[in-house]
Amino acid sequence: MTRVGFIGLGDQGAPMARRIIDAGYPTTLCARRPATLEPFGDSAAIAASPAELAAASDIVCVCVVDDAGVEEVLAAESGVLAGLRPGGIVAIHSTVHPDSCRRLARLAAQRGGSLVDAPVSGGGRAAAEGRLLVMAGGDAASVKRCSPVFETFAGHIAHLGDVGAGQITKLINNLLFTAHLATASGALDLAGSLGIEPGVLAGVLAHGSAASHALGVTASVGGSARAMSQQAAALLQKDARLVVDLAGGAQAVPAGVLWPADQALELMGRPR
Repeated sequence: MTRVGFIGLGDQGAPMARRIIDAGYPTTLCARRPATLEPFGDSAAIAASPAELAAASDIVCVCVVDDAGVEEVLAAESGVLAGLRPGGIVAIHSTVHPDSCRRLARLAAQRGGSLVDAPVSGGGRAAAEGRLLVMAGGDAASVKRCSPVFETFAGHIAHLGDVGAGQITKLINNLLFTAHLATASGALDLAGSLGIEPGVLAGVLAHGSAASHALGVTASVGGSARAMSQQAAALLQKDARLVVDLAGGAQAVPAGVLWPADQALELMGRPR
């Protein structure tokens, strides 16, 4: 069977890795925090470095937080690229700048391998239940080869185009979600001012044309995006900044979605 390596065992990465292991794929793990390896017991091999993990894997999945983390895991002296086998594939599940993926894809090609950017959406619970959305960019052959592994934790896999296309799609997804948080928070605040209990309103609207994931999330944390400041604000701020950088390079103006997204970031205490 395809041998899989997995790096990044956080709230989302850990259940993704567990799904891969439970599907029967020979899996090697590597982590900077040894405690994150403990739940896996003897169900996976443990590598001393990303390079060692890559040398033992056909597909290497990376699910760390940001561009700096991806750069360290892949391009450091003992990083994945140092041990990547000819024909090996790196799948970046992190949400990072498309240009980072394109540059690292060129380095992977120099090693005889390839890279797929495959950011995911849904969170840890969706990962554990095997219903994440995977947004993939890369050559068709590499995405096809990775797809059976992705299917262990995904409910839907979309191939959007060349390397970087998955990241662009994920960043737009996150920007729109951030904007929805602001409008949902404003609507629930208005409901309270007009004598309607916000939680009741959210439950009703979930069955109507105004339903949204962001509305449900906002209601679940008390009716205001302010309560999400510790949970997701830093990541949403990062992604909004990446989108603005992309839009500037393309001379595009994301004003319609950026303005409410900025409102949400202000509410969460993380202005762009």
